[in-house]
Amino acid sequence: MGAGHAHKLYREGHSPLHALPPQCKLAAVLCFVLVVVSTPREAVWAFGAYAAVLAAVAAVARIPAGFLLRRLLIEIPFVAFAVLMPFVADGERVAVLGMELSRPGLWGAWNILAKGTLGVAASVLLASTTELRALLLGLQRLRMPPLLVQIASFMIRYGDVITDEMRRMRIARQSRGFEARGVRQWGVLAKSAGALFIRSYERGERVHLAMISRGYAGTMPVIDDMTATRAQWLSAATLPLTALVVCLTGWMSI
Repeated sequence: MGAGHAHKLYREGHSPLHALPPQCKLAAVLCFVLVVVSTPREAVWAFGAYAAVLAAVAAVARIPAGFLLRRLLIEIPFVAFAVLMPFVADGERVAVLGMELSRPGLWGAWNILAKGTLGVAASVLLASTTELRALLLGLQRLRMPPLLVQIASFMIRYGDVITDEMRRMRIARQSRGFEARGVRQWGVLAKSAGALFIRSYERGERVHLAMISRGYAGTMPVIDDMTATRAQWLSAATLPLTALVVCLTGWMSI
């Protein structure tokens, strides 16, 4: 698990949320999302309460609203799908702004938008306050299958290596006067993709041999053992427990 890798979602800070062990944050976010998904869609006020809770968490973590909102743009494809539902769904029709829309479609669109946005926001807050390496260590502490953790670790580490290799190949093509202007240049790009695959495969073999020569036997050594205290677990549980109270109230109110 060597040196950590910074990612674009991570925002360095020294807030109480940054200081929590990653396994606590992972468990809290997972439980929060499960509670949100379990909330009845008719309890509209409950989703506003969830948003207020996440806003409070963002304030504690010192994550600016603009930073969070920009990262939420990743859900645009799901928003587009939800917007189409009232037009294509069957069922009772209602007039909205002069348009005949499906009532079940409207509820379905609201359900996707509300729960999806809250889930993405919680995930963004997790990524903004936890480094990738720490997330992997947290998954280990939560007893995720070691092989899956190793695959994720290698993917993160060598994704940057392959991206850098692609950048060097692009610069090499441009230095020779190549410009991808149309279909005729697709052959060159296909050859570049093939060369990149071969180089990546060969690099993977060399890395594997190097690991075996250093005693790799199917498991990675844990350098940092991030244990969590009872107080830290209770602090992390504040988010899902608050959400659970809102969820139960929402079920009783419908």
